[in-house]
Formats: sequence, structure tokens, C-alpha cells
Amino acid sequence: MLPVNATAARSTHAWRNWGGTAVCTPNRVLSPSSATEIADIVGEVATRGGTVKTVGAGHSFSPIAVADDVQLELSGLRGLVAVDGHRVTLRAGTHLHEIPGLLAPFGLAMTNLGDVDRQTIAGATSTGTHGTGLAFGGISTQIVGATLVTGTGDLVTLTSADSDLQAVALGLGALGVVVELTIECVDEFRLHAVEGPETADTAIAAFLDRVQASDHHEFYFFPHTDCALVKTNTRVGADTPVSGPSRIKRYIDDELLSNKTLRLLCEIGSRAPRLVPAINGVIGRALSPRELTDSSTRIFVSDRDVRFREMEYAIDLDAVPEALREIRALLDRREYLVSFPIEVRAAAADDLMLSTASGRTSGYIAVHRYHRDDPADSDAYFADVEAILTGFGGRPHWGKMHTRDAEYLSGVYPRFDEFLSVRERYDPSRVFTNDYLRRVLGD
Repeated sequence: MLPVNATAARSTHAWRNWGGTAVCTPNRVLSPSSATEIADIVGEVATRGGTVKTVGAGHSFSPIAVADDVQLELSGLRGLVAVDGHRVTLRAGTHLHEIPGLLAPFGLAMTNLGDVDRQTIAGATSTGTHGTGLAFGGISTQIVGATLVTGTGDLVTLTSADSDLQAVALGLGALGVVVELTIECVDEFRLHAVEGPETADTAIAAFLDRVQASDHHEFYFFPHTDCALVKTNTRVGADTPVSGPSRIKRYIDDELLSNKTLRLLCEIGSRAPRLVPAINGVIGRALSPRELTDSSTRIFVSDRDVRFREMEYAIDLDAVPEALREIRALLDRREYLVSFPIEVRAAAADDLMLSTASGRTSGYIAVHRYHRDDPADSDAYFADVEAILTGFGGRPHWGKMHTRDAEYLSGVYPRFDEFLSVRERYDPSRVFTNDYLRRVLGD
């Protein structure tokens, strides 16, 4: 029997991720509140030959969190454990949006973030969530310590001196149930953001120079137009005055225009696809410049209420302009009608075994489709873009849609076999496997 001290299993129900791209009906859903409970659960499941999968906020588009047997959700493992200088230990189920409030009393902030903060810290790092900026890696690179329950039911604590941390920090949920993570933080800071419209041709041509010259640079371009939105963030001190549009104006820009209006236009485009180019042109021409300074979290993070499906690949940074030109040619040639902009970012090389930037300064190209778009057309679009990006030796974001398998991935990750060796020690019986992990890591 499963441990009685864990929160009682819920009735069997279907679990669905945020994007609607993965669904499962676990045999049991458990909510443990301690490492001991997790170890007992894993030990029992391993003994009977079952499997355990941990789920965070369900923000991955890939089926990485799909549970065939027992699903663990870690809402009972949230909050701050300890602060030691700039090193902060957090429970695995802590959501990214909860962290700024936990760090504020200590004058600390996370070094870099992506533009979504609904994920749990363990879910975000296990899938390789990242932001942009050539001096910064993904969130997983901020990890300097971890505690997890392995497939043998053992509780293992790692520090930055342990080479296994280079696997565990971005472990795909394949090595164990992460219980705590220690993050290297920085003194709190603010960002000065400059955003505005530009031609896609200019945004693409200037990308390599701008990421070299800026702390954080990214842009979005709108398919079927020559319109782009360019964003550049500069790190400034925490005492720099907050400035820019009023909260009401930012609400209008970020919520009414970026979410509600975008949702309406995407809905129209899904029902009348031939209107998509005209709609994208309207959106692109409506973009206006703005400049603001605020806390790092408020600038990094954007509200994303419009549901979509997403695929993202990391390629060598220098190849980004050529890859984007091929994608634009594909859009012209195949006449896909895509309402969502294409997002372009960059990150520093790192030494994590399965990081998309492992050993390579990387550019990221993300393509999206509105969740109500025709599934067959969306799949074909993703497949054609994937063919372009794999031609550049692309590495798929682990939490986003892709079709790659272990044979392909072993050829683009120089430390792939090292990770498999760690997995063999941490989960020899494959307690944490599912179909996704069997595909991307092999048996």
C-alpha cells in the first residue's frame, strides 16, 4: 500500500497540461509534504514495478510530465528553506511567481528569468526554461545544490562540488523527485526596458550585434508581414527610480491589448484563416515604442493568458539569421497562415549535460500556434520548421513540442552518454520513466 501519511490519493481523473497538448489519467495522484513521504512512495512503487512522475504547473507543451501510474504534485513542498548569503534554498514545488516575495526581505533576486512565471522551480529547471542574454544561462545554471529522492528510494544531496549536479540541475525528471534546490541569487536590481516596432529585416540583420551589446535582447516578428517588436533590457541598480507608463497604461498595453485583443484576433484567425495576414499587419502597425524602468521580475515576466502550442529549438548563435530567413521563405512557399509571432532569444554556453546551450553559445527560435488552430495544419508547420532547425544541429527545448528521439539527440549533445550513465545509477529500474523519456533517452 502507498504510505498513509501522504495526502490521500484523489479520485482518478484526467490531467491536462496548460497548452492542451498532453493528457493522462494517473492511477493515483498523491501530494506528499516531505522527503520521507516521497521516499516511501518511490520505494513502494519501485517494489511493485510501477512508475512515478512528478508534475509541476503543467506548463510544458511536451508530454514530459505524463504519468502512467502514480502522479506526484508538490504543492505541499513550497516555500523558503534557508538563505546563506546569496544562496537561497527553496522547496521544489515553489512557483516562480512566489519567489520574488520570498527574496525581497533579503534584498535578493534571481539572476535571469524567462517571460512566464507560472512554473514551479523544479519544473522550470528540469525542462531547461531560460530567458535571454549572452552573459546568462538558463535558470538551471543558477542551481548550486539539490536534494532529490532517487529511483532506489535514497535521499541524495548534491553541492556544486559534485559532478552529478550537472545532470540533476536539468534532469528531465528522469533521475528522481527533486525535493529542494539551492539557487545562486544576486543583489536585487531593476531593468531599463526599451521596446518598439521595427522591420523584421532590420531586427534579423541586427540581432547578432544587439545580443553582444545588450544585457538582454530579444525580438518577435509577425508572419506574413515585415513587422517586428524589439525588446532590449539593461540592468540598473535597485535604487534607480521606477519610470515609464502608469500602471493603468501598462494594464491597457499588457492585458487589454497583449492578451484580450490578441485572443480575439487569434480566434478570428482560427475561424477565418485567410484573414490572418491582414490581422498580423494590423497588429504590427499598431505597435508603439515605450520605455520603462521597474524591478527585474516585473520587466522579465509577462502575463500570458492566450493559450497556444509551442516548439522551440536552440541552434548555434551565428546561424540564427540564416535560419530565420529559411523560415520566412517557408512561410511564403507553403502559405501557412500563422497568427502568433516568432520569438528569438539568446543564451550563454554552459556545462550542464542536457542543457540546450551545453558547450555552445546559443540562439533560440520559438514558433507558436493558437490552440484552436487546425491541428493538422499546426503539426505540418511545426514539422517543416523542425526540419529547418535540425538542419542546423538544433536542440529542442525539453518542455516544448518536438519529434526528436535518442538517436538524434545523442548526436547533438556532447554529454548525452554521460547523462545516461548518471541515470543508470540514479534510476536503474526506470521508476521515473514514461513514453516521452523512452523516446528521448532510450530504455
